[in-house]
Amino acid sequence: MSDMTIIQDKLRFAFQDMVVYKHPTQNKFFASLSIPSYMRDWLVMRFAGNDGKVNMDEVSEYVKKNIPGEKDWELLKSNMIKGGQRVRFLAKIRVELDVKTGEGLFSLPDLGFPSRKSEAIVHDRVLRQNEEDLLSSHETWGVIECEWNPFGLSGKDKDGAIYLCDFRPFKPYKVDLDFFREMRAEFSLEEWLDVLLLAVDYNPIGFLDTKQKLTLLSRLLPFVEKRINLVELAPKGTGKSYLLSQISKYGWLVSGGSISRARLFYDISRRSSGLVSRYDYVAFDEVQTISFPDINEVRGALKGYLETGEFRVGDKFNTGDAGLILMGNISDNRMNESANMFTELPLAFQESALIDRFHGFIKGWNIPRMRENMKAEGWALNVEYFSEIMHALREEIIYRAIVDELLDVPRGSDTRDTEAIKRICTGFLKLFFPNIKSVKDINAEEFTTFCLNTAKQMRGIIKRQLHLMDSEYRDGIPDINCLING
Repeated sequence: MSDMTIIQDKLRFAFQDMVVYKHPTQNKFFASLSIPSYMRDWLVMRFAGNDGKVNMDEVSEYVKKNIPGEKDWELLKSNMIKGGQRVRFLAKIRVELDVKTGEGLFSLPDLGFPSRKSEAIVHDRVLRQNEEDLLSSHETWGVIECEWNPFGLSGKDKDGAIYLCDFRPFKPYKVDLDFFREMRAEFSLEEWLDVLLLAVDYNPIGFLDTKQKLTLLSRLLPFVEKRINLVELAPKGTGKSYLLSQISKYGWLVSGGSISRARLFYDISRRSSGLVSRYDYVAFDEVQTISFPDINEVRGALKGYLETGEFRVGDKFNTGDAGLILMGNISDNRMNESANMFTELPLAFQESALIDRFHGFIKGWNIPRMRENMKAEGWALNVEYFSEIMHALREEIIYRAIVDELLDVPRGSDTRDTEAIKRICTGFLKLFFPNIKSVKDINAEEFTTFCLNTAKQMRGIIKRQLHLMDSEYRDGIPDINCLING
């Protein structure tokens, strides 16, 4: 029996209802329907037989009936307007408050509706009952029920609007962190790394060594740890955008273009919170193509936020928990941590005081290009369940307390270096050793190798790049060690 078969059998025994059978061909089918991975696995579980396989025709029929595309929207509108029907379906929705009227207005991005904002209105009752789900996120998936009212907001005939009359958020799983922690103990560390890779759609067989696996899994740090800020430069085709856009509904990916301070932090005219207050992380993909209307304004706001998690826009003071991730492509001849790689970043980020606030660097060139043998195949934790677990782990404070107790920090250590290393260590502890309840449970050798040393390497690259950018910064990090012996 192969190692992967043993791991998958243990997964099925330990997690039972939370595992799903993954297959590359199956995944391509769902990708063609523009369905994210977390929803894909939910559908697979809904229609899978005992062998984990699904009947694609059954799934297609369900999707056609319940998850309409833009081409289906006109028929749904006709059913509401001409047929007087309420329609019910699963879709991605965005809701905002209209400052002038105080009304909740919704849009369905995947359906291209509405063309005018007054055409789509949220019933007051629905908004009150679902305020947290509908207003705290930029977009969210849910079961939506709509109907047409010929009178609309004005109360006049022929000024009709479609109303959101019911909503149920897409949250199919209740997360039991204690159970998840207990099940971690059933696996060795090497097995657990493979469990994590399978959960996010990667096949461990496609990785040459542990270093490659660790580099890939370091992309999950913002999923489990609040306000962790990372820079990753990697060759094209290494799956950067996939992991940060498809695995969790709690993150937001900005792909090129211009982004303003209002969108990031707070929009005064709309009185609406920005991305950093609504998401677990905000990732700038293809960062070289991102621009800012006012570089100094955004740079100043970012410095404060990356340092403390606080920001002020006008007279509005607020906080956020989102980490910021900069992701860019880098050519083979630029992959050298001893040369200034940050010339690849936009001008807005080519300032040492701003870069110092990023905790770690991911060497994306350690991750192999996506190949067919890197796509998950077989039994694995389903993405939606795992993404909810990671989201819940962000609230757990015991792990940072353990890290604080474990580490011996030399006096005179730079505070930002210390905080960066501790924050990265905490994230890795949550990912690799979620069952740890106290320092007594720690295997010092494993912690040092997989958490502390990796954290020091990631922060060390940031410091080396800072030194190359600005000679006032020392090329080196504090000699932080683990207080307990193996």
